[in-house]
Amino acid sequence: MEKIGSNVENYKNFPRIVGETGGKDFIFVHNSADVDEIVANIIRGAFESQGQKCSAVSRVYIPRSNWDKIKKRMIEELQKVRYGNIDDFNNFMGAVTSEEAFKKIVSYIEYAKNSDEYEIIYGGNYDDSKGWFVEPTGIISKNANGRLMKEEFFGPVVTIYIYEDEKYEEMLNLCDASTPYGLTGAIFAKDREAIQKAEKILRYAAGNFYINDRPTGAIVARQPFGGARYSGTNDKAGSWLNLLRWMNPRVIKETTLPAKEWKRAFMK
Repeated sequence: MEKIGSNVENYKNFPRIVGETGGKDFIFVHNSADVDEIVANIIRGAFESQGQKCSAVSRVYIPRSNWDKIKKRMIEELQKVRYGNIDDFNNFMGAVTSEEAFKKIVSYIEYAKNSDEYEIIYGGNYDDSKGWFVEPTGIISKNANGRLMKEEFFGPVVTIYIYEDEKYEEMLNLCDASTPYGLTGAIFAKDREAIQKAEKILRYAAGNFYINDRPTGAIVARQPFGGARYSGTNDKAGSWLNLLRWMNPRVIKETTLPAKEWKRAFMK
């Protein structure tokens, strides 16, 4: 946008552009949510496609009252997750896309290992001897505004913050404000009032907002996709809304009885 703007005098019309830049996508859990649903959707949302989807889950907020059950269940299920050669359909994950991506992801894992703010509860291993493989990794953050809760690193690493149940609304506001992104996010709850509160507070935190579903895999031709703030221009690809972004409307008016007098009636 900056480069195009600096050359705007070269255009007959002001240029229109679309862009998607990144995200720090989230799952927010209320204490009324179902444990099995949470675990299944964290694993699918964070680790499918090696976490290298723009909409992949990168941060999760979990109430303390649910945490022990979720932790136990998540570790049990992650032990079943296989990764390796994608020719083997028993593997849930393959390698990350490049050496550059591998090094970036590893740098965050190593940062967590060497920081008192984080605890790795699962994974944390990696291997580049044949392909760039990163184990699905779950990390607890003691700081809701720590690096791993705020910065995008695009890989199979999910960072979890445990919040006190009575601070639900406060944490929703923090979730909204803690990153500049606004691509995807989800609320898991059975309490309808809690869902409505999340939907309202997280209005600008996610251009695609999900209720009791992972925030990945928008349904083609049914679910327009995009995000605002630092996630992009929110043009809702897959919808007529995107088409309007590119159109330059022209309005034509033809008068069949043109005025023959320039004076207005009130002037007489």
